[in-house]
Amino acid sequence: MAKGGQGGPDPDSSSLFHQRSSLINGEKLSLQITKRPLLPDFLQSVNLRYVKLGYHHLITHLVPLVLIPGLLLGILLEVGSLGSDDIRQLWENLQFNLVSVITCSALVVFVATIYFMSRPRPIYLVDFACFVAKDESQAIKVPFNEFITRSRNSGFFDPKSIEFQEKIMERSGLSESTYLPPALCTIPPCPSMKAARLEAETVMYGCLDELFEKTKVKPKEIGVLVVNCSLFNPTPSLSAMIVNKYKMRGNIRSYNLGGMGCSASLISIDLAKDILQLHGSTYAIVVSTENITQNWYFGNRRSMLIPNCLFRVGGAAILLSNKRKDKRRSKYKLKHLVRTHKGADDKSYQCVYQEQDSEGKMGVALSKDLLAIAGDSLKTNITTLGPLVLPLSEQILFFANLVMRKLFNMKLKAYIPDFKLAFDHFCIHAGGRAVIDELEKHLLLTQQHCEASRMTLHRFGNTSSSSVWYELAYTEAKGRVKKGNQVWQISFGSGFKCNSAVWQSLHTIKPSKHSPWAHCIDSYPVKVPQHVQI
Repeated sequence: MAKGGQGGPDPDSSSLFHQRSSLINGEKLSLQITKRPLLPDFLQSVNLRYVKLGYHHLITHLVPLVLIPGLLLGILLEVGSLGSDDIRQLWENLQFNLVSVITCSALVVFVATIYFMSRPRPIYLVDFACFVAKDESQAIKVPFNEFITRSRNSGFFDPKSIEFQEKIMERSGLSESTYLPPALCTIPPCPSMKAARLEAETVMYGCLDELFEKTKVKPKEIGVLVVNCSLFNPTPSLSAMIVNKYKMRGNIRSYNLGGMGCSASLISIDLAKDILQLHGSTYAIVVSTENITQNWYFGNRRSMLIPNCLFRVGGAAILLSNKRKDKRRSKYKLKHLVRTHKGADDKSYQCVYQEQDSEGKMGVALSKDLLAIAGDSLKTNITTLGPLVLPLSEQILFFANLVMRKLFNMKLKAYIPDFKLAFDHFCIHAGGRAVIDELEKHLLLTQQHCEASRMTLHRFGNTSSSSVWYELAYTEAKGRVKKGNQVWQISFGSGFKCNSAVWQSLHTIKPSKHSPWAHCIDSYPVKVPQHVQI
């Protein structure tokens, strides 16, 4: 289970498990719910750097906004004052200075050529595919009651841990239709290396087969391959498995990213983008997945039991291109990608941590401060992203509000820029309902803006780094992506990281029969039950 973005020790958006006091395995544990803010209050705290970047962005565009209209007005006035004799004389002078005109024109063409050649290559998202199990040999749907029954019959969990998992499942926001790998559904579970490889192959090959079928691109045409999977890194690597399966060319640039958590897909996109900028006229494929088979926790430490309740089987494959001719058939163009890493802070670094418990059983421990740390990293991330995407009107309002509060000591609420003016669709990592609830609240979003995230969590669970692609697929399946729309993908990951990608749709996207939602989109959205009080 990739680490990061999940609902934390308590999926409730208004409380955290932060004190334990019953006796389990000689350890005194208890459950107490304390009401406190889960994310930093963005309305009371504003990063000064945001102001500087926003103000700089405003000034950068202020000069052309003032000069260009003035220059055009001056030219029009001057041309309007010319008589017919003046125009005739100007034409005669130009005829006698033909060499100068040709020289100037050549210079303009040369400068324009240098400018356009030095610009970064556009990166297009041709298409993507998400994994959906076709039958129980690939992945098994596990209803809540069956999940708890299997956990109880496995013999690994004591009664208190079973009760804890029941409560988490009730509050998780997951449906009865999420997938687990077959190896974990046997009694007892058999998380072998062979079973883990089978899970990886099933998910990755399923996504890639569909992607190649949809795009009609041949495996030999792929020049760059990036695979991310946090906790399962066999030898040969997962990228080597794909190269072998599809007999890709010998000079392919392949990369395998591990341990980067639920934000790894956007990191992989960033890596692929950088390589595509250096090597022209080629394709890149990003494969994002996580492996559950060998990373199930079989102990009784509560902070390590949360991932068992949230993480489910899933994956996505994304085809990128730097070929300008692919613009016509591509779905999106990459506009911005902003990465934030808070690993220098010890609390951030350790908030999602893989380790052994007191009995030597491996698991991923989640800190009670996870949501607060996620909020802080998001705040830093949008500090950089905001000036790149927000309209000038929002930046002016923000700056004016800050000046009045800081310089004139006026008692005003801090102005939070309206990101709904910059983005048409939001894909918030479906790590847990608490994450989605808090971002909806503090970014001032509506329920519809977060609908794709909630429904993805409901139907597929936390699929780690691939969740943002299930969310984008949901938005497409609903027929909501129109030409020119901007999509904001937000992901969180261990380390601790927050990454953002901004995509612009190149045309109106029609629902596809290949969508992972095609079989059930008509039944969504559904109403997710409110939190069950403990």
